[in-house]
Amino acid sequence: MNPTLLYSGRKFVLFGLGNSGRATAHALVSWGAQVTGWDDAEASRSKAREEGLTVSDLTSDLFQTASALILSPGVPLTHPKPHWTVVAAQEAGIPIIGDIEIFCQVRAQVAPGSAFIAVTGTNGKSTTTSLIAHLLAADGRDVVVGGNLGPPILSLPLPSPDRIHVIECSSFQIDLTPSLAPTIGVLTNLTPDHLDRHGTMDNYALSKERLIEGSNLAIVGVSDPYSAAIASRRAALNLPLLRVTTDPDEKQGLYYQGTRIFKLCDDERVELADLEGLLSLRGTHNTQNAAAAIAVVSALGMPEQSIFRGLRSFPGLPHRLEAVGYIGDALVINDSKATNAEATERALEAYEGKIYWILGGRSKAGGIESLGSYFSRIEKAYVIGEAMKEFGETLHGRVPVEKALTLDHAVQSVAHDVLVSPSEGAVILFSPACASFDQFRNFEHRGDEFRRMIKSINGFRAISEGSDHASAS
Repeated sequence: MNPTLLYSGRKFVLFGLGNSGRATAHALVSWGAQVTGWDDAEASRSKAREEGLTVSDLTSDLFQTASALILSPGVPLTHPKPHWTVVAAQEAGIPIIGDIEIFCQVRAQVAPGSAFIAVTGTNGKSTTTSLIAHLLAADGRDVVVGGNLGPPILSLPLPSPDRIHVIECSSFQIDLTPSLAPTIGVLTNLTPDHLDRHGTMDNYALSKERLIEGSNLAIVGVSDPYSAAIASRRAALNLPLLRVTTDPDEKQGLYYQGTRIFKLCDDERVELADLEGLLSLRGTHNTQNAAAAIAVVSALGMPEQSIFRGLRSFPGLPHRLEAVGYIGDALVINDSKATNAEATERALEAYEGKIYWILGGRSKAGGIESLGSYFSRIEKAYVIGEAMKEFGETLHGRVPVEKALTLDHAVQSVAHDVLVSPSEGAVILFSPACASFDQFRNFEHRGDEFRRMIKSINGFRAISEGSDHASAS
C-alpha cells in the first residue's frame, strides 16, 4: 500500500521546523497532504520557506480543519505547562502526534511485518542503537538507523519486508507516538533526567515504559529500580521479556560481568562475547549496552560468529568515551556526552591508573557529590565553566584541583602536567558531568572543540600510532 492512500487530501498543522519537522512536512506533502508549519525561530521559518514548505501563523481555523497537530519533541506537551499549540489542538479535539507516530502508521499499512527495533533509556541508548545497526549491517542485512539519533525517521527509506529500522526514541518522542508497537523494544536504564519536562521521575519512567508495553519482545536492563520494576510488570503479564542483568541467578536473559557477556537459559550459562581490549566498548556500562544489542540481533537470527566479528569492528560513537589519541603516554578520552553525574560515573568506572579529569559546565541538580567514591582515582581535576566554584568546593581537600575556567586553559594545563610527569596507563578524561550551554552550543560542539584543542598540542599522537595503555576495570 502506498502512503498516499493514507494521507492524500488530509490537512495537518505542524509546530517546529527543525530537521525532523521539515522532513515530516516534506514526506506528508509528497504523499498528497497539506501541511502548514510554524516555528518561533525566524531562521527555521526561512529554511522551511526556502525548501518550498508552507509557513504561516497557526490560526484556530487551521486547527479546526486539521487531522492532527504534529509537534516537535522539543516542545512541552505537559510540563512545565502545555505549549499553546497543544492547548489549541485539545480545544479542536484533534490528536497531537510526532514523526515516529506517522512512521508507525505507514509501517502498519505498507509493511506491518517489517522489523522495527526501538531503543530508549536515560544513558546508553545511542551506543546501543548504533551497535545494533552496525552488527546487522556487518551481517549483510538491509538496515537503516535514525530517530533521536541521526537522520529524522521520515527521511529514511520506507519500511519493507526485508528492511530493519533501528530507531532511537526519546521520552518526548514516545509521548507523541500513541501507536508505538515495535518488533523489539529496548530499555537500557533509567535515572533522573528531563524532570522539568515530565514533572516527576514516575512520569518520566511511565513514558519510557510505554515503548516496552507495545513491543512484541522487550529487552530491559535491570540495573536500576525503575527499570527492574518495569521488567517485573512485564513478566507478571507473561509477555516476552529478556532481562539484561548482573544477577547470575536470573533464569532467562543476558548476564554480564566485567567485560564478559553470557546467555542465561534456566540453569545454563553460555558465554557469548568478551569485550576485553575493545576501546569502543570500554566500561561496564558498555558491556550492558553490548549485551542488549546482542540480545536484539540474536532474536533476529544473527549467528554468534557474525556477532563477534561485528563487535570487533564497531568504531564507537563520537563524544561517548571516544578515544582521541595520546598526549605522551596518556590516553585522551572525549566523553562530552556525559552531561550528568550518572554518565560521568560510567566513565570514571571504566579506567584504572592515573586519571586527569576535566569537568564542569552548567551543573545539574545534585552536582558531583555522588561521585565521591571515585575521587581516589583522580590524579588531578581541572574545573571549567559555571560549575567551577561549586565543583571546586566539592573536590577541595579530596582531589588536587585547578580552577581552569575555560576548556582551552584546562587542555593546556593537563597536557603540561602529563608531559612533565609521564605515567604509563594515565588517562586524560574529559567527562564534564554538566550541560554545555554556558560556553558551547551543545555537547557535540563542546566535544568537537575539545578534540581540536587536544590535536593541536605538541606531542599529540593518533591512536594508530600507539597501543592502548589504559586498561578497563
